[in-house]
Amino acid sequence: MDLGIAGKKAIVGGASAGLGKACAMSLAREAAELTIVARTAANIEAAALEISSATGAKVTPVAADINSDEGRALVLKACPDPDILVNNSGGPPTGNFRDWDRSVWMEALNNNMLGAVFMIKDTIDGMIARKFGRIVNVTSSAVKAPISILGLSNSARAGLTGFVAGTSREVAKHNVTINNLLPGDFNTERHRSNTMDMAKVQNRTYEEMKAIRIAAVAAGRFGDPSEFGEFCAYLCSAQAGFITGQNLLIDGGKYPGTF
Repeated sequence: MDLGIAGKKAIVGGASAGLGKACAMSLAREAAELTIVARTAANIEAAALEISSATGAKVTPVAADINSDEGRALVLKACPDPDILVNNSGGPPTGNFRDWDRSVWMEALNNNMLGAVFMIKDTIDGMIARKFGRIVNVTSSAVKAPISILGLSNSARAGLTGFVAGTSREVAKHNVTINNLLPGDFNTERHRSNTMDMAKVQNRTYEEMKAIRIAAVAAGRFGDPSEFGEFCAYLCSAQAGFITGQNLLIDGGKYPGTF
C-alpha cells in the first residue's frame, strides 16, 4: 500500500535507537523527508546514515534535547513546517515513589508530557493551514495497565493522554490527527534495562525475569521494533485521516481487558 506521504516532512524524536528509530525507518521507506532527533550527536548521525542508506530518503540529524526550549528551536529550524510529528522520549527512571522529590517529578513531566505538548503547540497551526497533519505520541502500555515501578512514566504519560483527548477533537476537522501508540514489550535497550531493574526488585536473575515477561505475552515473544514502526507509519498515512484521539495498544495480546 502506498501510504501517500512521499515528500511529506516528518520530525521523529528519540530516533537514534529503539522504537523511535524504527518509526523513522518506516517513514523513510515511504519516502518522507525526515528530521530525526536525539541528544547524542554520534548516535543520531549514525542512525541518519543507516536510514538514508537503507531507503534513499533524505534524513537530517539534529543533536538536541527536544524537551528543552533550545532543543525544540534547533529542531524547528531544521524542519520549520512538518507535516508529521512523532513525539518519542525515553522513559524516566524506575523506582519507588517514596524516593522521588519534586525535581525528579518535574523532569519526568517535562520529558514525557510537556515536551510533546510544546512540540504539538509549535507545529499544529501550520498543519491546520496546510490541511494535513499527523501527530503520533509514543507513550506506553502502562497508560492502560500501570506498572508499579514505573510511577513516573505512568503519571506523565497519562497527563499527555488527557491533553490529546481534548486537543485531537478540536483539530480533526482540518485533517489533522493526533493519536497515541502504546507499546508493550518490545525488544529494545530500554526494555532490557527495565527487565533488569524488575529482576533486582524481585531478587531474580535477568533470564528468569525475561522468561516471566515473555510468558505474560499472548504472542509468546517480545515485539520487534520494526512492527511498531510500521504501525506508526500507517497512522501517519493519508488513509488514516479518520483515526484520531485514540490510544492504540500494540502489545502482542498482553493486556487482558476487553476494552
